[in-house]
This record gives sequence, structure tokens and C-alpha cells, in this order.
Amino acid sequence: MSKQKRHLLSLETSVDFELIGICSHHSDYRLTWGLNQGLHLQLAKSDELFVITNKKGQTVSEHSYYFWYDEENQIEFYLIKNKNEGKFLIPEKNQIDYFLFLRDNVTLEMEDVLEELKKINSVMAAYLFEPESLPSTEQIIF
Repeated sequence: MSKQKRHLLSLETSVDFELIGICSHHSDYRLTWGLNQGLHLQLAKSDELFVITNKKGQTVSEHSYYFWYDEENQIEFYLIKNKNEGKFLIPEKNQIDYFLFLRDNVTLEMEDVLEELKKINSVMAAYLFEPESLPSTEQIIF
């Protein structure tokens, strides 16, 4: 009788976005207006909610968000409120009010975006994060 070989399949998730945390005491629509003016974006509120699920497919939290697709640079922008109904999008960074996600960015320098963000009146502070360093970003799928 031959011994059976067992193979373990492990999937490595890759993060396909860049992440900026924003601290602001303003409401989401007021912050969005400031971002649109200061960064020359066209963020608009989505009718749908951004849903975070666990590995079993169960909903963990739902968050309203603003979205814009920059056709010229082919970048997707998402502004998502971190806290909704006592649940966090990224619990490790519970002091952050909003997250700005840039998906498929190959043209914009993140340091330049960060500096422009800090000039906006609605933004108290802005921080650049490495998504790979935050465990909960694996659950964020666009």
C-alpha cells in the first residue's frame, strides 16, 4: 500500500490599492466637497454600501462611500468612512475617520497627494499607510 501525498493549497491575497487615512471633524459630504475642490476629483456618493465580509461570507460591517473613476489616469478613488454603527472598516486604525483608497494608481505620487490633502481645510491630518501592514485590509475587496 502506497503512502498518499497531501498537498496544502494556500492563497496569498494581494493588495491592489494605496491607502491614506484622513482625520476630519466634518461630515462625509463636507469632506468630499473639500477633496473634490482641493484634489480636482469628482467623488460622488454611491447608492450602494461598501460591505466587509468574513471568511464565511457573513457581513461584518457596511459603510457608505464616495467613488470616482479618473478615466484619464485610469485610477479608482474611494472615500470610505471608517466607523459605522460602532464597527470599523479598519479596526487597527480606529482613530482615523476616513480612508481614501486609490486603486490601480501608476501615475500619481502618493507623497504629492498627501501634501495636497493636508492643505484642505476639512482635513485635520492625513497619513499614508502601507495596506500590507494592516491585517484587516485583506478583507477589503473592490
